[in-house]
Amino acid sequence: MDNLSEALEKLKLASADSATDSVESCLDCLLKALAHNNTEASVKIQEMGVLPLLPNLLNPQSSCTPKVANIIAEVAKNEFMRSPCVEAGLIPPLVQLLNSTDQEVLLQTGRALGNICYDSHEGRSAVDLAGGAQIVAEHIKSLSQNTEPDNQKLLTVFCGMLMNYSNDNDSLQAQLINMGVIPTLVKLLGVHSHNTALTEMCLIAFGNLAELESSKEQFASTNIAEELVRLFQKQAEHEKKEMIFEVLAPLAENDVIKLQLVEAGLVECLLEVVAQTVDGEREEDIAQLKTASDLMVLLLLGDESMQKLFEGGKGSVFQRVLSWIPSHNHQLQLAGALAIANFARNDGNCIHMVDTGIVQKLLELLDRHVEEGNVTVQHAALSALRNLAIPVVNKSKMLSAGVSDVVLKFLQSEMPPVQFKLLGTLRMLIDTQAEAADQLGTNGKLVERLVEWCEAKDHAGVMGESNRLLSALIRHSKSKEVVRAVIQGGGVKHLVTMATSEHMIMQNEALVALGLIAALDLVAAEKDFVGANLVSVLHKLLSDERSAPEIKYNSMILICAVMGSEPLHKEVQSLAFIDVVSKLRAHENKTVSHQASLTEQRLTAQS
Repeated sequence: MDNLSEALEKLKLASADSATDSVESCLDCLLKALAHNNTEASVKIQEMGVLPLLPNLLNPQSSCTPKVANIIAEVAKNEFMRSPCVEAGLIPPLVQLLNSTDQEVLLQTGRALGNICYDSHEGRSAVDLAGGAQIVAEHIKSLSQNTEPDNQKLLTVFCGMLMNYSNDNDSLQAQLINMGVIPTLVKLLGVHSHNTALTEMCLIAFGNLAELESSKEQFASTNIAEELVRLFQKQAEHEKKEMIFEVLAPLAENDVIKLQLVEAGLVECLLEVVAQTVDGEREEDIAQLKTASDLMVLLLLGDESMQKLFEGGKGSVFQRVLSWIPSHNHQLQLAGALAIANFARNDGNCIHMVDTGIVQKLLELLDRHVEEGNVTVQHAALSALRNLAIPVVNKSKMLSAGVSDVVLKFLQSEMPPVQFKLLGTLRMLIDTQAEAADQLGTNGKLVERLVEWCEAKDHAGVMGESNRLLSALIRHSKSKEVVRAVIQGGGVKHLVTMATSEHMIMQNEALVALGLIAALDLVAAEKDFVGANLVSVLHKLLSDERSAPEIKYNSMILICAVMGSEPLHKEVQSLAFIDVVSKLRAHENKTVSHQASLTEQRLTAQS
């Protein structure tokens, strides 16, 4: 350290006299000290005020310049030295050196700028201000085809510098994207795929940039999918595969890139990873299995990529994914069920899958999880069943297969995501299926649970679906027994509240169900109608100009239906319904205006 102090003093004197030889020997001494103990030497350099001397030594013509840049690169490895480097005015002369043609000068300058930018807002801002990123990006572009070892080293340093410059900074990443860095880096990956260090640098840069939505379009216009799949196929090590996965996941969120990845053969790679790791017990096997199967499910979220892999239900990929459902591995069961849910996104696929016995596989899977209770698997399998139940022709087949019985086993679940999917599945199944609606609507346990969930204010989705299923049981069964079960279970007040929902479809479903209750058992429902202020709710719906025509129409039908009850009739009279209804006779919708005339006659006759 004494030698270092001496060298620093000499450097101060020598830099003032511009004596090159003595400067050079001082710099060698500094580099030795930094190699011996970087932190201690850096503190000394800072304490003795040497940093402000360095800008003058960064002379493009001087033979000392690479050593000075190397010293800056070394001291900037310490977090506490980055701001002082910026304050000492080192960035502008370093950026000027990027215009040099000397390979060593470029290498050390790239290192110095990269290290100063690492996790340093001041460093990045100064490089941005001096226009350093643009020059580095142009160098990478012009050098990208050159495969000489020295050039590859320089490219690796430059890529690293851009990465440190833009890491975790959206606006600087956007700046690089606008400079056209993405196509250049994709080319690099193709040309230098045998160079591990450069390849890794490209992958980390892609990982950063791919998080930005604006990058996806540029990535989609390159052959990134082919390059990444080719690189993936060559990897044997877990860490390398993980690096590629980290780039693939954000890219695969884009539908165009999904299709490119499928066409480039990524799916075959993923299936191979699954086959190799499914029985593995090492942590890295479990991690790879999860990443590969999750990515597979993500690829199926794109309509085109999904249909390409379905291949009319004959696709080998589709068949392999099916085999995951009976697997003993929870991660594969989950991915298999989610994949089926994604394949079940159009009627043709759903009909084919139900006809080829997939429902049975899903029911067996759910049965295994009634006791084991893996919530994510339950949720995924119910999602798949719900989607499969959408086409009308599938409903009766699925009911005959016993789907509703298995789904009802999860009524006891306390997990809102499972409750939500369970309700959606039952609602899809009973749509237009009177017998099933009748059977479920007279199931006391189900009705009781629905009424309970109608009050689940912390879970709007569960609350909405419970109301909708309650209404659907009445609308599709049109059964007095179901109506009675809902009245006895305390469901009427929830249907009245549902009629005030902000979603028109829910308002309408509620009004139709309430109309059926009034038509089928007004006497039993009278007390609940009064208690829930049904009449004033209907008055509001009819008076509100924003109410849709079908809301107005069904509200008037309901008014006529409740006139047979004395207390409700009195409420109708006291709220001057005739004024509101007579105005609706001039409504532009013919169905509404016609119903308004009929309702007015009814109100007048009974007043």
